[in-house]
Amino acid sequence: MKKIPLSRVFINDEVREAALRALNSGSYILSKECEAFEEELADYIGTKYAVLCSSWTAGGFLLHRAMGLKQGDEILVPSHTAFPTIEPMLHFGAKPVFIDIDETYCLDVDLLEASITPRTVGILPVHLYGHPANLDRVFEVGRKHALSVIEDCAQAHGARFKAMRVGSLGLAGVFSFFPSKNLTVMGDGGCITTNDTALAADLRMLRDHGRKSKYIHEAVGYNYRFNEIQAAIGRVELRNVNSLNEHRRRVAARYTERLSDAVKTPPEIEWAYAVYHMYVIRTERRDQLAKHLQSKGIGTGIHYPVANHQQPAVTKIYSDLPKLPHTETAVKEILSLPIYGELSLEDVDYVCDAIFEFFAK
Repeated sequence: MKKIPLSRVFINDEVREAALRALNSGSYILSKECEAFEEELADYIGTKYAVLCSSWTAGGFLLHRAMGLKQGDEILVPSHTAFPTIEPMLHFGAKPVFIDIDETYCLDVDLLEASITPRTVGILPVHLYGHPANLDRVFEVGRKHALSVIEDCAQAHGARFKAMRVGSLGLAGVFSFFPSKNLTVMGDGGCITTNDTALAADLRMLRDHGRKSKYIHEAVGYNYRFNEIQAAIGRVELRNVNSLNEHRRRVAARYTERLSDAVKTPPEIEWAYAVYHMYVIRTERRDQLAKHLQSKGIGTGIHYPVANHQQPAVTKIYSDLPKLPHTETAVKEILSLPIYGELSLEDVDYVCDAIFEFFAK
């Protein structure tokens, strides 16, 4: 039986050689490979700075700390996203104000203004599945109400809103390098992109125990540092991400061409360049279809089966949580199909044929 995983990391000889080069260098934390990776990331995204850290969650936490988030503050955020999107703000006692989704699975920007209160301090749009959120409206609302905007780019390396790459438009963008991402470092890792010089300096200090210099600690910080081996790997992955994303787009186009009459396929809005971290279909027979595909050796996923406004960790804290009809319906129907930068179109056709077989029964 053919085996097709949901995702697969990109590894070639250059990746292996880069890891070995860093291993043999004798420097392992925040040294030359990290410095070069930060410069290359900033250049790629289109910002002045990129600050490496140990994960997306660490980056979000550092940003909230540097920006002075405090208990009782509110941040507008979609409920339909990975839990780490909201986890850092909860550590500060801030409240995620959950927004329903639109057809792209990103936050519905038409619902933002009605959710603002005197305690609202920011908006955290998520470029989910690699499709950008509608940032024009996000920034319009942000400017009108003096709200900061942090972009969650964990699934959107290389995605563009109009002509600009995501992560370059808000006060800051936060990326993940988890193994399943479009750009990985073969483990946990993340970075923050920004054009704000003072913010970047604070983030660098806070990620490394609040050091101003080796033995001078300007603040009580954290150990959220990055390492040389993963930076060396990331530099190679970064050089390949555009070609891998282009292939993801070819895979997505084949899925859409073949499946649009059988299931609901993901849209791509005219102002978006989506990079298809996930290819997500919808069907009311999701669970049965997933079981059938598993029997054919095809990996699938659900991203995400429980919306954050319904997570036990959230409902234990807040009782005044909203009803989000589009989100609550979507989480019962969504199914992620295999997609990665080296997935063959022959394998895509195998997946499609298996889906048609299911519905024929």
